[in-house]
Amino acid sequence: MRDLTRIYPIAARQDGVVTAAQCRTHGLRPVDVAILCRSGRWLRLARGVYVVDATGPPGRRAVIRAAVLSFGPNAVAVLGTAAELYGIGGLFRRDEVHISLPGPLARPRRILDQCVRPHQLVLRPADVTEVDGIPVTTPLRTVADLVLQLDRYTAVSVLDSSLNRELLDDEDLDSLPALMAGRRGAVASRPWLLEADGRAESPLESRSRLRCVDGNVAPDELQYPVRDRAGRLLGFGDLAWTWARLVAEADGAEPHSQPEAVYRDRRRQNDFANAGFTVVRFTWQDTLAPDYIPHVIRAALTRARAGAA
Repeated sequence: MRDLTRIYPIAARQDGVVTAAQCRTHGLRPVDVAILCRSGRWLRLARGVYVVDATGPPGRRAVIRAAVLSFGPNAVAVLGTAAELYGIGGLFRRDEVHISLPGPLARPRRILDQCVRPHQLVLRPADVTEVDGIPVTTPLRTVADLVLQLDRYTAVSVLDSSLNRELLDDEDLDSLPALMAGRRGAVASRPWLLEADGRAESPLESRSRLRCVDGNVAPDELQYPVRDRAGRLLGFGDLAWTWARLVAEADGAEPHSQPEAVYRDRRRQNDFANAGFTVVRFTWQDTLAPDYIPHVIRAALTRARAGAA
């Protein structure tokens, strides 16, 4: 067996993945790679792409990298896969890898349990960059492509997340219509750009806000600083109706389900209540019913008006 010390540092920089070409460059013959795979030390992920540590399942980033590498040097991660690489929230399907290729449309492949779905997007050089060495569409092009394919709630969540993570700014939002013009879905989705708000810190906040907007009880503020009577900052309310001293909190299942998070949330709710604020809480399930969140907010606002009369 040839010396492997030169190939492992390369794999460490590539999510544990190496290509057959890299193996040849660093002195590993095809027969050496075949022996490593037969022994179970390496795993073939795709044509000419291997993961060098087969002791556990490859990570999602390794699968994405392998998919892009397996389709050759012109392959680019696009759509939801590009958004995933950037950490853009709002998209939840993780069983596909989306890539774009020039020329004739290639057939889908599978890498482990993931479907690699090729597309034929027309990409300019300015539309492509890299994330940790993986070719990927720029944040602006990624969001433009996604918004055209999504429903309003998911599209606004993606826009909010992109702004919140500072992957896009207001100038980028202004340029999105030109990128979308003439493409299927452009007319329907263009008004959604006006609803984007980078203050939303999660897709659940975005969806809760849209339910309120659709129910004609839109919040006055997002990430509203709640202070006690002495002016001490107690925290930030996800959505707020300031005149009514009403705050809505969006409770995502994962970040709010841990014991320390539950304790922190309850203590903060008590602090808000002692400062004279009414607090209502919403979960993902609540956003699935169009009328539930507006009903709760409307009832709280009605009580606030009655109390002020």
